[in-house]
Amino acid sequence: MDAIDLRSDTVTQPTPEMRQAMNAAPLGDDVLEGDPSVRNLEAKVAALLGKEAAVFVPSGTMANLLAVRSQTNPGEEIICDQGCHIYCYEAAGFAAISGCSLSFTRGERGFLTGEDVARRVRSDNEHFPRTSLVTVENTHNRGGGAVWPVGQLCEVHDQSKSLGLRVHMDGARLWNACAKSGIEPAEYARCADTVSVCFSKGLGCPVGSALVGDAMTINRARRVRKMVGGSMRQAGMLAAAASYALDHHRTRIADDHRRARMLAEAIADVPGLTVDASRIETNMVYFGIDPSLGTAAEFCRALDDRVRMLAESPQGVRAVLHLHITDDAVEQSARAISDAVGLLAS
Repeated sequence: MDAIDLRSDTVTQPTPEMRQAMNAAPLGDDVLEGDPSVRNLEAKVAALLGKEAAVFVPSGTMANLLAVRSQTNPGEEIICDQGCHIYCYEAAGFAAISGCSLSFTRGERGFLTGEDVARRVRSDNEHFPRTSLVTVENTHNRGGGAVWPVGQLCEVHDQSKSLGLRVHMDGARLWNACAKSGIEPAEYARCADTVSVCFSKGLGCPVGSALVGDAMTINRARRVRKMVGGSMRQAGMLAAAASYALDHHRTRIADDHRRARMLAEAIADVPGLTVDASRIETNMVYFGIDPSLGTAAEFCRALDDRVRMLAESPQGVRAVLHLHITDDAVEQSARAISDAVGLLAS
């Protein structure tokens, strides 16, 4: 039997219906005259998030890189949470490509406040880097898939604008935030100048993200996309998958959230494992391994390929629910977890 893969919501395969949409996509050269399916997707996602324009890119990492590079200058500084994806998981592109440094906040579950922004802005002094951008992440990965309160996002945005700063939202899992809160994507996007969204995480596409914002910023982002090799040719098949997912897969995300709570409740009953099921808001489950059982990596190996998870820290494990995970798969995962703990405790 194949392993149940809970490492990420990026491990999904296109559904048969999505494959049909991909096969039927009209194609063109997106670097020359433009690919009609890509242009359709860009218009759709820009409208969905209430922005003037969008650009389609291969990955969320590239979307965030374009957002930073198109809104900063080398030698400037970005305010962000210490656990944000841009810092932890994007190979320091903010430094290597954009030439920026970071100023960290340390808020609850990765959330900033307007006061955090005001406190971290550099004074106008030639000794210091110029602060130019604030980034937020919704949902926040290392915050356990936590959903930003929209009022707090607006507070951060308003404070940032009053200080002359631009705001970028890493919305790789914004679809999860919307499914949890009932808030429309455009309402969240109103709290940022640019927003990146992922079509792979949550929506089940094989490839792709987008960056949305005002037309001038997105035009700059297109130039950066070309610079870093992200311009694609007949990309319409990928864009068609994303367009199909926006139309058909957003409403089912709530099932992932429900199953994440199921898994967390099962884990909470296993001696030696710790999880706060009440804090499971979306599709991510972080839980702790008692040192008497060994490390998180040893626990993941003890699952013996029945279930695949990621060791996120020496004693912490992450599981992510997605469209291929059924109620039965959650129950099988819970049994495998219990068996692994029994093996390590023996």
